[in-house]
Amino acid sequence: MLELTGMTKRFGGVVALDGVDFTLLSGEVHALLGENGAGKSTLINLIAGTYGWTEGSCRIDGQTVSALTPQKSRDAGVAAVFQEFSLVPDLTVEENLFLGREIKGRLFLNRRAMRARAEERFRDVGFHVELDSKIETLTRAQKQMVEIAKGMLSDAKILILDEPTASLTDGEAEKLFAAIAGLKARGVGIIYVSHRMAEIRRLADRVTVLRGGRKIDTVAIAAASDATLIEMMVGQPVERLYPSISQRPAEIVLATRGISVSGTVSDASIVVRAGEIVGLAGLVGCGRSELCRAVFGLEGVTSGEIELHGAVVRAPAPHSMLRAGLCYYPADRGAEGLALSRPGRENVTMAALDDPRLSHGGLLKSWRERRAIAAPLKTLGLRPMAPERAASSFSGGNQQKLVLARGLMRPVSVHIFDEPTVGIDVGAKSEVYRLMKTLVENGAAILLSSSELPELVHLANRVYVMREGRIVAELKADAITEATVLRHYFDAETGATEAA
Repeated sequence: MLELTGMTKRFGGVVALDGVDFTLLSGEVHALLGENGAGKSTLINLIAGTYGWTEGSCRIDGQTVSALTPQKSRDAGVAAVFQEFSLVPDLTVEENLFLGREIKGRLFLNRRAMRARAEERFRDVGFHVELDSKIETLTRAQKQMVEIAKGMLSDAKILILDEPTASLTDGEAEKLFAAIAGLKARGVGIIYVSHRMAEIRRLADRVTVLRGGRKIDTVAIAAASDATLIEMMVGQPVERLYPSISQRPAEIVLATRGISVSGTVSDASIVVRAGEIVGLAGLVGCGRSELCRAVFGLEGVTSGEIELHGAVVRAPAPHSMLRAGLCYYPADRGAEGLALSRPGRENVTMAALDDPRLSHGGLLKSWRERRAIAAPLKTLGLRPMAPERAASSFSGGNQQKLVLARGLMRPVSVHIFDEPTVGIDVGAKSEVYRLMKTLVENGAAILLSSSELPELVHLANRVYVMREGRIVAELKADAITEATVLRHYFDAETGATEAA
């Protein structure tokens, strides 16, 4: 279906891809693996026609293609669903699906035909979204469904899926996997980009690993272990992804006492101590994120109390919680964590502009900013170390480092991480975990909300499980296993507690 030979892409003096060969067969899922910045996004953007290649050749369905634009790529049978959404917020779902490829009648748009085709595509993938809803009213998971349906709208021969399950529940992901199986059976070639090894194992036939813009190898998924693939990605054996953390729980620094958030959280009580990581587990939509946001002041609390350092917080708000030493790192770094068009420097310092290291006499000093951010960015290993670049130009893992660096700019004693490793590669994950280790061993408290069960099992000292907005279990020590957590997802009794 697709053959790329010697594909090279330069951006000025930077070589993003260096002589990469890649093939896609009819009816296969070919996974792309690699750390953030390895060249995966560059490669799929070349195929989608977002920008042209510097050197190399391309054949699609046996035909040599000299250059691609988004329209030429679409005409050649390529459909791409990218991790960053390309939806117009104030248009409806149906209008977004057909934007730029409307079905026309003799004089006007054939809205009946567009409606029928849209309903058919959503049936194909097993999703349901109201076609007349505006995009701005949808959840992130629903927006992801719309992007997937849009990508499948054109009966493509080649489908590119970039982290398609990042915002989906397990049930929604299962529907997507069933749709992928149906597309394979019809001969569609699928390029699948994901950092979730379990998905790669389940879906892929072959895997191509990129590192530093170069192709390391293409292997059959059945012939390579997870350890082998990770070693290919990072260039060295990964003996332990999760660091050993010395957790010494001390005084309670954060507590919620029966707090409720309208429609999402009901009577939730948790405690977090200095020197420990406390996990929040639960399916997407269970209320984990809303609980975290309520503590930081981003969601309204309808009842209950929040205590920080032993004092009741009457009206939590981001600015006051930051000043009190609590920092929240949002799950959606693109929409809520970063000003993507602004330099990395500004993103790191935006929550600390009142710091005397950065400003004097009410005036912000950019040279002071550059000096102040050097240490946290070095600690996190920002790559490239170019904080004057726009945040949008960094890979997903390095964008996350910009968000995390913000929490190192103030004296923070309580860190709330909401899905901190979504959409980042194994190397960047390891760096995030090492940061957590450093923070906790220096006496900070961490509340970790994650849908990645291995994170919670390996990192947390205690785990609260949420289901339908309620805390249904508190797990400690040897009781923290994936099987136990999963059991409480579906068959839990409110208030159940298990301990070793």
